Amino acid sequence: MEPLRIKTITEWHQLRFLPKPQHPLVSVINYADIKQLRDDEPKSIVNDFYSISLKRSFNAKMKYGQQEYDFDEGVLFFISPGQVFSIDAAKNIQHTGWSLLIHPDFLWNTSLAQKIKKYEYFSYAVHEALHLSEKEEAMIAAIMQNIEQEYHANIDNFSQEVIIAQLELLLTYADRFYNRQFITRKITNHKILIRLEEILDDYFDGDTLEKNGLPSVQYIAEVLNTSPSYLSGLLKSLTGQSTQQHIHDKLIEKAKEKLSTTNLSVGEIAFSLGFEHSQSFSKLFKNKTSLSPLEFRQSFN
Repeated sequence: MEPLRIKTITEWHQLRFLPKPQHPLVSVINYADIKQLRDDEPKSIVNDFYSISLKRSFNAKMKYGQQEYDFDEGVLFFISPGQVFSIDAAKNIQHTGWSLLIHPDFLWNTSLAQKIKKYEYFSYAVHEALHLSEKEEAMIAAIMQNIEQEYHANIDNFSQEVIIAQLELLLTYADRFYNRQFITRKITNHKILIRLEEILDDYFDGDTLEKNGLPSVQYIAEVLNTSPSYLSGLLKSLTGQSTQQHIHDKLIEKAKEKLSTTNLSVGEIAFSLGFEHSQSFSKLFKNKTSLSPLEFRQSFN
């Protein structure tokens, strides 16, 4: 069944039996105002606008992409336009919190029009939603309420600028809190790093490399059951390198092993490492080591 596509914030209000929004492109929702789900609740939904939601005491499960997430106290999560999600809950739901809806049209000719797409947490796997302390939760809720108060007041030439400034502040805090979450969840994150090394070892030690070429970032992310942007963000915070750089490091490691322990030609080594042309391999090797493959091999003689 096709997901229900909600094109406007007004349609979203109608779906949740809420009054017409005060502003057609921005709305702050208090979840206490949503008493129940519809009898004909759609199985899955796609919004054509951004949502930033802070949910507490949420007695339901949400599926976001291919991930399921059980909500705990104080969870902030982000959904971009065009992303599929569904809610599995009893008809009479019990939850508190806030949700900020922003249509992309509101962002045109502002500093956020392109910048908002670069915030990685909009594409993170949902099980990596942001966990907040009570103080952090209060800060985010206050910003949402400031935005609500602004569009409830008389709209003037400064209204959009004020709301954008509040939204940028919220996203900046979220960046800070996500960075803290990476730091404070080192055990889980290092398990992912260890698993990444195992996946690369298996890939490079078998015949997959010669058959299929270098693994893509998308492939590695899928095996780790996460998104490419989340994985690269995590690796950057732990190692200072992206997923692609980790793949290339493993490649260079294997190339050095073959150059120093076998008599294979550079062309044969390039082919065994998934390259169609030895020139491409030599260029990457020199870029990474400052030596050509032959110069590296000769350094052992």
